[in-house]
Amino acid sequence: MTLPAPRRTAARLLARLPVDAYVLALLGTVGLAVLLPASGAAATVAEGASSAAVALLFFLYGARLSTREALDGLRHWRLHLTVLACTFLLFPLLGLAARGLVPAVLTPQLYSGLLFLCLVPSTIQSSIAFTSIARGNVPAAICAGSFSSLAGIVLTPLLAALLLGNAAGGLSADSLLKIVLQLLVPFVAGQLLRRWVGGFLVRHKKVLGHVDRGSILLVVYTAFSQGMVAGIWHLVTPARLGLLLAVEAVLLAVMLALTWYGSKRLGFDRADRVAIQFAGSKKSLAAGLPMASVLFGAHASLAVLPLMLFHQMQLMVCAVIAKRRSRDADGAEAPAPVPAPTP
Repeated sequence: MTLPAPRRTAARLLARLPVDAYVLALLGTVGLAVLLPASGAAATVAEGASSAAVALLFFLYGARLSTREALDGLRHWRLHLTVLACTFLLFPLLGLAARGLVPAVLTPQLYSGLLFLCLVPSTIQSSIAFTSIARGNVPAAICAGSFSSLAGIVLTPLLAALLLGNAAGGLSADSLLKIVLQLLVPFVAGQLLRRWVGGFLVRHKKVLGHVDRGSILLVVYTAFSQGMVAGIWHLVTPARLGLLLAVEAVLLAVMLALTWYGSKRLGFDRADRVAIQFAGSKKSLAAGLPMASVLFGAHASLAVLPLMLFHQMQLMVCAVIAKRRSRDADGAEAPAPVPAPTP
């Protein structure tokens, strides 16, 4: 069936927009929560379904993650330590430095979300994709993302409890038990059952990808519904959102520069520097959203807002950088011109 000309034009324009389709789905889910928030008995059902979705997500993360591949990548230990330092040391230090922007630029609630963003592990899929486009060390990017995800299961909740304090529920026995039951136990179960369910996950990768994304959309809907019912959205104004975007743009620029030029000073070659830049400067929306729902409870909506904005920003900026790195690689690989013979 052929679309009418106006619809074809609109479809082409939408395809050209530098906006991830999944981000549009997330924004639509936020809009639904604003217009029709779950309350009363519906909120109880949504919260229970959201908790189950988080457990399912981390079970799938554990079942998909190949421990053997991660161990095989240990020979690049300097690269992996560099990425882990960027993700769980440099990012948190920059987040702590942004504390000076409160309250003139950021509200305390938005700052908590920004600091949480700095504690989230790196991405796997998009880091691999951008490293591949830029002609970088793809196997290193795969292992670096895997190591970051593994470390994030433990480090992100602990760092959030340590640095965010009461904003993330504190490091109480109840919060630790909740983290263990909803995040760590399903992840370990997935790892233990991987040899039996791994083939099924590979065969149904596309369908399970929709399950992943649908689960995250449910988590977002529940979090933003709780925020609407609690009446916390009056704390965010368009001006504050604009300032948050500006702060995040600076944060991303600083990390992109540190990972690229810092890795050069450490003696890494071009291919490794590409992997370090894309794995060390990015944050995982898929891992961060479920973690925030567990750590922040009713205040998760404001906590995940900076992460959602940063996610879209990093995709747009890194897409441009990856294409530029690819052209640089083409130029470096081009044969030198043969000088004309002298008469």
